[in-house]
Parts: sequence; structure tokens; C-alpha cells
Amino acid sequence: MLIEALSTQLGTLLADKRKKIVTAESCTGGWVSQSITQVAGSSAWFDRSYVTYSNEAKREMLGVKIRTLNKYGAVSREVVEEMALGAVKKSGADFSVAISGIAGPDGGTDEKPVGTVWLAWNIAGSVDSSLTLLPGARRDVRAAAVTLALQGLLVRIRSWLSEQAQPQGSEKELPESLDETE
Repeated sequence: MLIEALSTQLGTLLADKRKKIVTAESCTGGWVSQSITQVAGSSAWFDRSYVTYSNEAKREMLGVKIRTLNKYGAVSREVVEEMALGAVKKSGADFSVAISGIAGPDGGTDEKPVGTVWLAWNIAGSVDSSLTLLPGARRDVRAAAVTLALQGLLVRIRSWLSEQAQPQGSEKELPESLDETE
């Protein structure tokens, strides 16, 4: 299964890095963290999970601002970014993923139909987010969201680790003009 393979790849990537992941999940209800903890040795790189299904839980556990929830709604870029930031702040982990969406079959609107999912990743303090509209029944939407969360972690952490591996000052200074001669 793809989710298991992604979780295993994440474990392989982080096994000896002394870095921790935390999840902040709403519509996936802990499925990302469950997938991660299926990997033997995940305690070395997985810190904890916040399952924040209600707005109250998002506020209490992750510090999502009530005005953000009221202005944008739980399924929004602003909320998942605050979730991703809050998860790292509350846990002390290095990386996070946050998910909020409308898995269905009810709850959708014209503006936010069933299948609308926002994801955000906090990679060592740098946060970015993504909106997707996922097709299918409730289980399909949730499984696809879990897959996207894990893929996003892998891509972003690999990129961050690659940047960290670059020697400081390795950029070669270029001459101010091509006419410079020595």
C-alpha cells in the first residue's frame, strides 16, 4: 500500500537525523500518525499527534486563533498554517504536517465542496500550504489526504536536508561584470 511505503520512506529518511515530526490532524482523525507509527523504530523520529477535530480543540491544543477560525473557517489556508505552527511550538518537534478538510458525505458548500482539503507543512520554521479537491467517498478523500500529507513531508524534508548539507559559503563569487580580468 502506498501509505505504508511513504511512511517507511519517511522513517528511512529520518532514522539517524535526530529530528522529530508532529502531526495536527482534523479530517484524517489521526490516520497520518497511525501510518507513521506502523513503522518500526518510529519513536526515534515521531513525537506526537494532535487530533483536533473540533474548533475548540484547534484553539486549545494548537493555539489557533478564534478570529482566524471565525473569519476563514476551519478548512482554510490560514487555519492549517496556524495548526502547523502550533503543533511545532507546543511539541518542540522540528517538522509538522497539518490537515483540515471536508471528507463528506455532508458538510460541503458551494464555496467549500466535499473533498476540499487544506494541508500545511512546517519544515524547521518555514510554512507552506496547499489546497486540493479530492474525489470519492469519505474514505477515499481521507486516504488521499493522508497520502498527500506524507508525500509533502518527504519532499519538503528531503529538500531541507539537502539544503543543510550544502557547505556554508560554497557559492562561488561571480565577477561584477564579464569584462573583469585579473
